[in-house]
Amino acid sequence: MMRPSGRKTDQMRKVSFERNISKHAEGSCLVKFGDTHVLVTASLEEKTPPWLRNSGKGWVTAEYGMLPRATGERMKREAASGKQSGRTQEIQRLIGRSLRAVVDLQALGERQISIDCDVIQADGGTRTASITGAWIALRDCLAWMEARNMIKVEKVLKDHIAAISCGIFANQPVIDLDYLEDSAAETDANFVMTGSGGIVEIQGTAEGKPFSEEEFGTLLGLAKNGISELVGMQKQAIGG
Repeated sequence: MMRPSGRKTDQMRKVSFERNISKHAEGSCLVKFGDTHVLVTASLEEKTPPWLRNSGKGWVTAEYGMLPRATGERMKREAASGKQSGRTQEIQRLIGRSLRAVVDLQALGERQISIDCDVIQADGGTRTASITGAWIALRDCLAWMEARNMIKVEKVLKDHIAAISCGIFANQPVIDLDYLEDSAAETDANFVMTGSGGIVEIQGTAEGKPFSEEEFGTLLGLAKNGISELVGMQKQAIGG
């Protein structure tokens, strides 16, 4: 079976990470998964949420948004309607949870790192690109802190984190769905995993016909290989 993009079933789109894209942010990365482009910044604040005050622990949180022309037709800014959509809230919580899974909040100390993921251009997989690029922005923010003797990166950051979408398109399990595939997929799943292979989150949904345990196993296998490839690229991007 030929995918609309001409890719093989186990072939991801071209992935790239451009670091230090923002002059002002402590950490930043422009991540591209094919035609999905997300600008990620990591900002350090010397305060924690009120409910963590005097706990000795820090916090990592995330916000996500799509620019009006990230898609085929202009979307209204969520600020204009005065509230975030359920989808936006769900995605930013996912990004925050994913990053906290590999951060020692005690070692971070009483500080908060806010990760902002702004989708410049969307072509499927914006949440998985956001998570994968966010790890680099977060690491660069921690390196900025280490350079100022605030923390030790290896004490705070326990592992890599990356994410990829897999799904069943035209009866075939495929990896890293672009919009054409995503919008017509029979099953759609997102996998978030650590560099050492630990599972942080799996979101899987049948869009019509239920999928079998065997098919799920195939998707998980595709995701594991894809994530291990992404972690390799993260290591390359940060120079080691």
